[in-house]
Amino acid sequence: MNTMSISRRKFTQLLGIGAATVVVRPPVSFAKPTQSVTTPLTEAGSVVRLSANENPYGPCPKALQAITDSFGLACRYPDEHNNVLIDKLAKVNSVNHDQILLGDGSGEILKLCAETFTGPKSGRLVAADPTFEAILNNATANGAEVVKVPLASSFAHDLPKMLAAAKGGLIYVCNPNNPTASITPKGELHDFIARTPGETMILVDEAYFHYADSPNYESVIPLVKEHPNLIVSRTFSKIYGMAGLRCGYCVAQKETIERMRPNQMWDSVNCMALAAATASLDDPDQVANGQRLNSEAKAFVTSELDKMGYKQIPSQTNFIMFDCKRPVVPLIQALKRRNV
Repeated sequence: MNTMSISRRKFTQLLGIGAATVVVRPPVSFAKPTQSVTTPLTEAGSVVRLSANENPYGPCPKALQAITDSFGLACRYPDEHNNVLIDKLAKVNSVNHDQILLGDGSGEILKLCAETFTGPKSGRLVAADPTFEAILNNATANGAEVVKVPLASSFAHDLPKMLAAAKGGLIYVCNPNNPTASITPKGELHDFIARTPGETMILVDEAYFHYADSPNYESVIPLVKEHPNLIVSRTFSKIYGMAGLRCGYCVAQKETIERMRPNQMWDSVNCMALAAATASLDDPDQVANGQRLNSEAKAFVTSELDKMGYKQIPSQTNFIMFDCKRPVVPLIQALKRRNV
């Protein structure tokens, strides 16, 4: 069990070894494939990578051991192992096996939704501005019109305007939202889902679900049962620290999953990702520890920003958006010169 706590000194040390570094590693019985706690995962050990919203603590010990144990499966296609993870995910989310579709990270799920539900024959994509851009690019590549609706003054999705802009197709709601770290209140989202016509699909991206602790936030997976046009995506990249392994999934009604499946690449989730994800769900400490460590680090950063007078959007994720009170591009360049 990881009992590490964030102090000012430890936080500085964490940044010093870089956000691309796994700082919590279990002992293993071999030398080469696993590096020590202070060894970066890349050659550029002095670079602190904060721009990808990664989890620098990495997978849990059980997941790392599962990866090790799966080396012997590297010669096999992963299709036989999908069902083990799907069964666990179905149980965790209180849905049926046929309501889960795995993906090569939630990025593949977003791409599948764009390919299945947008385009010249299917309809436009409606999304917030700003939001996570991958699915906008996917829809554009699929020949779809993309409509961007500015966030409300509270930094929530402006759901009435998004619904008014939709004409069939797909509405994308990233909640909590990237890059603003803000949430759309559960009451507003529930009402929006109930009012959206069945011919318009809704994709709610819950990549940062585990980090949200506001009483005004909750997952909409329980609503899938009553809404055939609702899809909810999740990922193992964030709280489970598996961004480099690529494993995600979505929850939807069986018929919706079957509409998406023909566009999916065969065997897109590799054996090691399946093993690590399955083991992660069996670790009772991974989510709780990740939430605690993230809260401690976030409290430190936000307090320092407050002391320096920087206004910020209340964060419900593992990143923070703040007003740096100057043009941002020169700031990014200056940080890069300092290996951040």
